[in-house]
Amino acid sequence: MPADLTPDKLAEGFLEFLDVERRASPRTLANYEHALDEFRRRHPGFAGWDALTADDFRQHLFAMMKRDLGRATIRLHFAALRSFFKWLTRRQGWKHNPLLDVQLPKQEKKLPVVLTVAQIERMLGLPMTLDVPVKRAAPWGPERDAAILELFYSTGMRLSELAALDVDDIDTISECVRVFGKGRKERLCPVGSHALLAVQRYRQKAGIHGGALFLSRLRKRMTIQSIADVVDKYWKASGLPVHVTPHKLRHSFATHLLNNGADLRAVQSLLGHASLSTTQIYTHVSTQRMKEVYESAHPRA
Repeated sequence: MPADLTPDKLAEGFLEFLDVERRASPRTLANYEHALDEFRRRHPGFAGWDALTADDFRQHLFAMMKRDLGRATIRLHFAALRSFFKWLTRRQGWKHNPLLDVQLPKQEKKLPVVLTVAQIERMLGLPMTLDVPVKRAAPWGPERDAAILELFYSTGMRLSELAALDVDDIDTISECVRVFGKGRKERLCPVGSHALLAVQRYRQKAGIHGGALFLSRLRKRMTIQSIADVVDKYWKASGLPVHVTPHKLRHSFATHLLNNGADLRAVQSLLGHASLSTTQIYTHVSTQRMKEVYESAHPRA
């Protein structure tokens, strides 16, 4: 490990580029600076970035793996190095990028946590039956909370998508909701009868006729965080061992559809996934569940 770490003008120029032109967050700047400094510190006889080869970076990769660092940590570290060398070639006129010849370990794909149908039903039934005294709560709070939970599970919407809903986005005649997803891409999602009834009950209680659908006690659009807090409140009251979040309701929506014979591409469309490969993770969940049922039910499993 080199003892002399003199100021690195190239690294400083790169970090300034990220800060000024890319307007990177302080956290990103700190992570990238740490990655560059860590490489210099751990590379034996570091003599400058222009003297490095692909083998130098492969050795660095193997050393990180020997230290039992997680794949996500390693990939984040190398993302900084790759971004640095891309800047060197595009902005500093360097001819060769040795990192193009370095293959990283694949990202770990963790199966999403999915609630059972019984757990979902337990959660959905709480708002209208649970007596939770809340200071300065909206008079329509239970009806609103029930509509929030029902819509999450009925449509598989993301948290940000549900928070952005307006009254006019839900068409009770066609029983569909208009959702604006990532990149403001619009899609239509069917809404189940239970969710439609919950929304209707909430609107009647709150006297909502237009504008934002989900309102705070001050009759302002609920924030993303306040809606997440609603889900968290009923998870705590449910006593379920699985920490229920809006995204886990989305996972459960997709998996339950596939478990009951829904087409993968139809689920992709409902979730608003740009790539089918993103949706395919739920087929693995369904397969895993099938194996568990088989092993518990078959006498010679």
